[in-house]
Amino acid sequence: MNPTRPGAAPAAQTEVLAAEIAAEQQHVDRVYAELAKAADRAEMVEAEGLDRGRGERLLDAQDETSAALFQRDALVHHAAARRQALQTQHEGLVFGRLDLELPDRAGMPVRSVRYIGRLGVRDEEYEPLVIDWRAPAAGPFYRATPVEPLGVLRRRVLRSSDQTVVGIEDDLMVPEAPDDLVVVGDGALMAALTRSRGPRMRDIVATIQAHQDEAIRAPSRGITEITGGPGTGKTVVALHRAAYLLYSDRRRFEADGVLVVGPSAAYTAYIERVLPSLGEDSVVMRSLGDLVDAVSTERLDSPEVAAIKGSLRMRRVLARVARDLAPGAPEEFRAFVAGRAIRLDRAVLDRIRSTATRSTQRNLATAAIKSALAEAAWRFAPGGEKDDFIQVWDDHLEVASFLSAWWPQVDPREALLWLADRSRAHRYASGLLSVAEADLLSESMELALRLGTWSVADVALIDDLTSRMAPVQQDDTDEREFYEIHDYDDLGAWGVSEIGTGSARAGREAGPHVRSLDPRDRLLAGTIGRRPEYAHILVDEAQDLSPMQWRMLGRRGRYASWTVVGDAAQSSWPDAAESTVARDEAFAGLERRGFHMTTNYRNAREIFGYAAELIRRHVPDADIPEAVRETGIEPVVEAIPADDDPARAARVVAEHVDRLAGEVDGSVAIIVPARHRSAVESLDGAHGGRVVVTDPMSTKGLEYDATIIVDPDAIVAESPGGVRVLYVALTRAAHRMVVLTVG
Repeated sequence: MNPTRPGAAPAAQTEVLAAEIAAEQQHVDRVYAELAKAADRAEMVEAEGLDRGRGERLLDAQDETSAALFQRDALVHHAAARRQALQTQHEGLVFGRLDLELPDRAGMPVRSVRYIGRLGVRDEEYEPLVIDWRAPAAGPFYRATPVEPLGVLRRRVLRSSDQTVVGIEDDLMVPEAPDDLVVVGDGALMAALTRSRGPRMRDIVATIQAHQDEAIRAPSRGITEITGGPGTGKTVVALHRAAYLLYSDRRRFEADGVLVVGPSAAYTAYIERVLPSLGEDSVVMRSLGDLVDAVSTERLDSPEVAAIKGSLRMRRVLARVARDLAPGAPEEFRAFVAGRAIRLDRAVLDRIRSTATRSTQRNLATAAIKSALAEAAWRFAPGGEKDDFIQVWDDHLEVASFLSAWWPQVDPREALLWLADRSRAHRYASGLLSVAEADLLSESMELALRLGTWSVADVALIDDLTSRMAPVQQDDTDEREFYEIHDYDDLGAWGVSEIGTGSARAGREAGPHVRSLDPRDRLLAGTIGRRPEYAHILVDEAQDLSPMQWRMLGRRGRYASWTVVGDAAQSSWPDAAESTVARDEAFAGLERRGFHMTTNYRNAREIFGYAAELIRRHVPDADIPEAVRETGIEPVVEAIPADDDPARAARVVAEHVDRLAGEVDGSVAIIVPARHRSAVESLDGAHGGRVVVTDPMSTKGLEYDATIIVDPDAIVAESPGGVRVLYVALTRAAHRMVVLTVG
């Protein structure tokens, strides 16, 4: 009998475990010693590069060749990158060990050991001490199973605190362990599943399962779709896939970038340390409210308004917006030019505008507009030399004044705010939206102007208008900065109450650094720049994206490969068919491959059983995974009278919070609809910051040790997607759940 398995004497278990940990500690100590040497070498190379640069700057500039500059910069860059990688991978560097038995060339079985870690480390003889988890040689650590062991006898996971091994868990891959092979613990996966949840996601690179690893290492080209119900590890698999792609084809993916898109700022905060902990810090992470320069928002529209803004009908509405005249634009041109009385009426001006915007983005059409106006003016009053007339026209002050009023540069965000004018909103929406929908759209823009914040759905509309209009084209930098000097003598005149550090120009263009008292100024702060494009885009909670949001992502991934993660049963977007059209357009016919996750690793079986029963009643074809862990504790369901005092309801919630905080070690979430939030807001941050009060939509992609779901019926009524969003809320808890019904 193995002394570390149940049934062995406790003293024997403790003694054997301590011996095994001590043996692993010896190897880990050796790895960190080599790591320190490698860091010293990288620092020396970096210093050499910097010294070379200082020495060369003493030479005559003509003697400093571009080749020497490139060599120096490359030396410093790569050394600094290596030093950074070594520093960020310091804690938990070695997390796995494989004991293998493979045939040699003569067919005789030979035992060997491989250690797996966050990056590869070799000794001075260049022998591997640790194999990078993304390397092919590490594949058996993830793909070996008792059915197909791939030569693995034992897979061991090491748990460390800083540089100290504090625990080990083994998985045996053969029916019987050899006599000299000790097997410790009850398995790495189950040990990981029972751990508490914190404010940030842990990467679970040590406990990835074979079916998950297959998705992680899938070919980089085309579309990789990862589907599965709640708690199946889809997000973890996708993030580890991003790290794997950067490792396997760094030149391609690091040069052009990897974009990770999640549903909310809370989500990006939750996952932000996963990729750096896997050795990757070059990935761009954005929520759907942060994808456009100078715009950052978490505010959600009502479900009715979000459905309008996300629909493909908005494409045609925005096309009309982009071609329209700015408010207050003159309706005709009258002036004496080159001794001629010129009059261009509205019909002529409209033809010029229509022709110019048919083939050119609005903010790029100024030169074409000016030329077309000159041609129309010449036709109105011909005579003399045309070239002389055109030259006078180009330099005429009244022409310039008219052009700036009739065809100014328009920020796409300013154009979107034109919808706050009811008459304009109805004109743009005519034949596309109902009168009631046009009113809702206009009211949402009025609300933005009152609050000084955009909604998440607005971001996709701003991006669409930017693609139609182009960003505002800046004048020559020197000319602008000469006149801008006086603009900042009196900041109060501009409604600015606070401005961050840096140059005046940076303060104006940075957006978040300028805090204006005026809501419109806050909406228009900063500058929308050139849209980036990426080599790979990872989309989590993809089932929630509206068609307009898919189009926004498609503009950033015209030449990209994609990893797309989702579950239709958790969708908050009501029209799946319309979303599919926009999604297919974004994918541009690329090859697709799918991976389906069927095991729920997050929720205890009792919790997921409650959630699954609910969603089956409303979505009979929902993808229901199998929960693998039991606690023996059923969810607590308690009713609160609808006419009860809100303070009493808050006390009930607080009592459950106190009890749950004593039963679990990690996070406790109170998931509450808007109508009840104020009653429980004071509990946010309780128990040393372990308690969080949040809305159902903000829990997308997150998980907690325990949850309290307040008023499920109100969650359904307030949420886009209705019962599907309630399903999301009911599947966030790993260990305990309380459901408080009202009515």
